[in-house]
Formats: sequence, C-alpha cells, structure tokens
Amino acid sequence: MPKRDVFSFPFSKIYPLLVSKVEKKGRSKRDVDAAITWLFGYSDGEIFQMAQSDIPYRTFLTSAPNPNPKRFEKKGRVCGIKVEEIEDGMERDMRILDLLVDEISKGKKLEKVFLEE
Repeated sequence: MPKRDVFSFPFSKIYPLLVSKVEKKGRSKRDVDAAITWLFGYSDGEIFQMAQSDIPYRTFLTSAPNPNPKRFEKKGRVCGIKVEEIEDGMERDMRILDLLVDEISKGKKLEKVFLEE
C-alpha cells in the first residue's frame, strides 16, 4: 500500500484521534480545543466547523488565524524527534500540536503545557 501524506488527510480524520488520545487518559475534548486555540488561534466554532469538513490537515495548519509566537519555546520529543530541531514550519507546528496533546494526556496542567507557569 502506498504511503499517504498525513498533510493530505482531512482534519476531520485527525481531530478525533487527538481527542481520543486525551479521553483515554481522563482528559477532555475541551483540553484539545484549548491546545488548538493556544497554538493556532482558532475559535471553538472554527474548530468545530473544520472538524466537520473535509479541509486537509495542511490547510488547517497553514491557515491558522493567529499562530502563537510562544510555540517556538516548546521543547520535547515526538516520535523520537526534537520539535525544536524541525526546520519545516508546517511539520514543526504539527509536531508541536502532537507534543501538546501528549503532555495533556500525561496529566500535565494546561498552564504548564501552555508555558504559563
């Protein structure tokens, strides 16, 4: 089977995976939405609309209304890769979102996840 580009997947397929990951650990969809809002500046309504549409993940990442400049302060590993060393901006933003979701699912307080502590 040919390898598919994750950026071409609809956001409506990615979003439930992010939510499922945190819900398995006792957190909520609201936590994922808070991470998306913090990282990209999307409102709850915009997240809901995109989660119901076929918008490609690439478009979701590149059309962010207000990317948080503090996102570049996030450090950590996702799939063995240090997010701070990723040069491609779109891939880095994707991995930072993965990192936020990982931290939330591990029980970190949102203030710490969002570099507010």
